[in-house]
Amino acid sequence: MTREDLAMKELLKTIVRPLVNNPEAVVINQFNQGSTIVLELKVDPSDMGKVIGKQGRRAQAIRAVVKARATLQGKRVIVDIV
Repeated sequence: MTREDLAMKELLKTIVRPLVNNPEAVVINQFNQGSTIVLELKVDPSDMGKVIGKQGRRAQAIRAVVKARATLQGKRVIVDIV
């Protein structure tokens, strides 16, 4: 895992923690699959709606920001909210 890969994980954590009531419950697992990085985001079930947002708009925005960061590094990223 490179420094750039860790930076994407930290970026996701920086975006999500202020949105939730239980920031200590935010867990991000990272899996590297070649040039693709899978970030699995787990939050407290009571905070799931805050992360997803109305009609999934907030989740789409989070994915777009992380994807933009990955594109600068020449990588592909998948953000999975579970």
